[in-house]
Amino acid sequence: MKVTDLPKHWEKQKEPVERTHDYNLRLPLEDAARVAALAELYPDRSESDILNDMIGAALDDLVRQSPLKDRLEGKDKPVR
Repeated sequence: MKVTDLPKHWEKQKEPVERTHDYNLRLPLEDAARVAALAELYPDRSESDILNDMIGAALDDLVRQSPLKDRLEGKDKPVR
């Protein structure tokens, strides 16, 4: 998914997603305010949902378009 597709995604009904890792994220105040504003615009989505979707879309974009493509492809599944 592209970052620019996220507003359409957020307008759809929220689907459950399994989340297996926790991260502690520190944002500049301006970015935190933007995330909070997005969560207000899309009340079905929490700030955590918004951040998860944005990070996922950015990673998808890196895999699709960057010189890192070959290094990142296939890294979406955990190695056991």
